[in-house]
Amino acid sequence: MRYFLFLIATALLISCGDKKQQVPLDFKSFEDRFILEFWKQNPGWASYVGFHEYDSLLTAPTEENRLAEVAFCNAYLDSLKLFDESKLSKTELTDLMMIRDQLQSTIWYAEVFKGHEWDPSSYNVGGAFGIMINGNYAPLDERLRAMSSKMEKLDAYYAAAKANIKNPTVQHTDLAIMQNGGALEVFGASLIDSVDASGLDHSEKENILINIEFAKMAIQDYIDFLEKEIKPTLDKNARDFRIGKELFEQKFKHEIVSSYSAEEIFGKAVAAKSELHGKMFGITQELWPTYFPKERMPADTLKAVRKMIDLLSLQHCHRDSFQSTIEAQIPELTAFVKNKDLLYLDPEKPLVVRKEPAYMAGVAGASISAPGPYDKYGDTYYNVGSLANYTDPEAESYLREYNKYILQILNIHEAIPGHYAQLVYANQAPSLVKSIFGNGAMIEGWAVYTERMMLEEGYGNNSQEMWLMYFKWNLRTVCNTILDYSIHVNGMTEQQALDLMVNQAFQQEAEAKGKWRRATLSQVQLCSYFTGFYEIMQLRDELKAQKGEGFNLKAFHEEFLSFGSAPVKYVRELMLESSDQRIAKSE
Repeated sequence: MRYFLFLIATALLISCGDKKQQVPLDFKSFEDRFILEFWKQNPGWASYVGFHEYDSLLTAPTEENRLAEVAFCNAYLDSLKLFDESKLSKTELTDLMMIRDQLQSTIWYAEVFKGHEWDPSSYNVGGAFGIMINGNYAPLDERLRAMSSKMEKLDAYYAAAKANIKNPTVQHTDLAIMQNGGALEVFGASLIDSVDASGLDHSEKENILINIEFAKMAIQDYIDFLEKEIKPTLDKNARDFRIGKELFEQKFKHEIVSSYSAEEIFGKAVAAKSELHGKMFGITQELWPTYFPKERMPADTLKAVRKMIDLLSLQHCHRDSFQSTIEAQIPELTAFVKNKDLLYLDPEKPLVVRKEPAYMAGVAGASISAPGPYDKYGDTYYNVGSLANYTDPEAESYLREYNKYILQILNIHEAIPGHYAQLVYANQAPSLVKSIFGNGAMIEGWAVYTERMMLEEGYGNNSQEMWLMYFKWNLRTVCNTILDYSIHVNGMTEQQALDLMVNQAFQQEAEAKGKWRRATLSQVQLCSYFTGFYEIMQLRDELKAQKGEGFNLKAFHEEFLSFGSAPVKYVRELMLESSDQRIAKSE
């Protein structure tokens, strides 16, 4: 009932005497109250962004709670209508649109998409508890008490999860089994050692240790349920992981928040693939006499490019030094950005390269875990997938994909000046809404944009080898969109997907198979890279044309990042408006 009480309070704010004459609401106060109420509804999300007041809560995913969440969203959608949008600043209006987008998206996921029914991997507490164990936001004793209280709710959480699951996909069931197995590690020896080392009294320690055992039992029970009761039924009754055109377009609208439809972006990606093939063949023609002086170049242009890439891909680090190679490159990237004056990098925001936690395994090989806007001074982690379980041929294939050249581009994307830098800026944005409701296409688009920008500014000494490998990497971004759309909308088979990735995008087989797996476990997200990149490049080109010689690249970067992680189409409106205002003043 909290949100209904809040609406009553809001109504009182906008009434005045008997005439109930409306008066302007303070939008900032509204935002602050909304965010606090939102965290009460979403305590797990709150923990991820660094708001830890509700760490001890764990909302069971029951039908009753889903209905309450939908009611919460509808109530706040109604309250947004109380504002006269023409009287809001551009920044406030953008925040309002992002809040509205989030609320509408939440309702759509609950009532239309219904992943809670067919995606068992959506139930996983490993990440939330991992944050509480590894965080330094509060004393250990305080964090342990909150964890203990949260553990007591795991039985109800997983009981609701089991009740929700109806006709799941094989792929998401397997992922749930694997990731929840990884979540068990969170409750292992390291946590027990922390309890022993804490300042809690004996009875509290005993209670937490008991709760740890019950937590492991609840997780294992869920795993057993999936393995013994769900898996045996999937041979005949499994849901297709493909979501189809209608759901794909709707999810694209809610998740990407683009100026374009999914079908339009797909068309642009197909055209970009052809353009990249032409550029790559041109470079291959230039490099061929150097690397194959006695060999005739194949008439098939794709085979010629493939042969050149395969040779260059042999230059890679050893499987045992994959993580250390990444660590060594971070200072080099930092120095380049500073020397070229491309973007201010805050030296007080640490970046820690670490082995990918077990509960995150199974989807991506490298990722960034950034502190939220409430924990601005926390560590940012660069999670690196382990090659320990790879056979020698699998490891070699993986390392050829992430070769000497590609690994540098990957580090630009994930770290500097890509995700790491963008998320640090997002945490500093004056609008909390733009940080906590971050748009994936903007976040991924920025990371992809920085790859091109760094090479344009001379990173890699402008070598043709680096440019060829960049185009190969960028081709992967383009083909992510083609793959995502083709699989879920056009029914692309695994063999067709592998042909696209291996023979047309020049990827190693291990990488291609991993991407197929990823595309079966997600929808639309793979479109975010190209969509965001495309719209950012459009914006930069438009501002360059508008400002002429007055265009400054660093100023563009810092202004773009100052709007947090808002959708690019919203950032575009804000930047073009501010640019028009500056031009008007100068005239």
